[in-house]
Amino acid sequence: MSVTVEAVLAQVPEWAGRRVECVPITGGLSHQVLSVRTGDQRYVLRLLDPAVSLAGLGVPMEQEIANTVLAAETGAGPRVVRVLPEHSALVLEYVDGETLSAADVPQHIEGIALACRLLHSGRAFGNEFEVFAKLAELAGLCRAHDLGLPEGFEQRQPEIDALRRALAAHPLPKVPCHNDLLAENFLAQDDRVRIVDYQLSGMNDPGFELGDIAAEAQLDPEQTERLARAYFGAELTGALVARVRLYALMSDYTWTLWFRIHHGLLPSKAGDFDYAAEAAGKWGRALAVLDGPEYGRLVAAV
Repeated sequence: MSVTVEAVLAQVPEWAGRRVECVPITGGLSHQVLSVRTGDQRYVLRLLDPAVSLAGLGVPMEQEIANTVLAAETGAGPRVVRVLPEHSALVLEYVDGETLSAADVPQHIEGIALACRLLHSGRAFGNEFEVFAKLAELAGLCRAHDLGLPEGFEQRQPEIDALRRALAAHPLPKVPCHNDLLAENFLAQDDRVRIVDYQLSGMNDPGFELGDIAAEAQLDPEQTERLARAYFGAELTGALVARVRLYALMSDYTWTLWFRIHHGLLPSKAGDFDYAAEAAGKWGRALAVLDGPEYGRLVAAV
């Protein structure tokens, strides 16, 4: 174990004088996460790296910790066993479940929708997230660090501005959102789904939350509508389905820049993950929707 991990372990009274085994949990894209076993008990230790928020790739660490605690209150997130603010660390309940992949998401749509409703019903987070503001922030970081922007990005800005106005015409109330729901941030326990990793959390339009899920899992239009129906129930309208689909576009469009920045500024964290390829894939999917035959109808619907 590194000195940093040992220093954190020494601050947990429940583990004092006991044998503690730590195993890295792989698959995370930014922070360090470990499975901790002591006796017959298991926990998750999450060590937050300040370089992530300093690079603009996550909310401030103290905000992530606060939001993780609030998410745990709803039952959507794992229970928080202990907060170690001096080490920017969290000890969390170990959720003995299956980490989902994108291919698994369609089988768990109802459970995912329920988990989102639980999270969204909780106490308000102390910060806000708005995808168009995040897009502008990330574009500024790309320019400031000479990382380049995707081909055609500047020319597309009038279309994105028009989309922002369309989505703002009939806004939904903001709720506590995760905002980064790739499949690997879902843990399934039979029919129950839990949500982990609140690195980009904040108060937001729930339409973006659902659209982000659809984009990350590459759901087709029918699956996306099924997700929207599972979340909104009898309140679902064609305008809400269109809203979710357009926010799926904005998820791919915006997170393209997140992956470019991560690739350019935090290369040591890449491991075997190809951030550049992920950015290219998201950009291609975003343009396919922008240039697709349904785009105008979707904008008109919202």
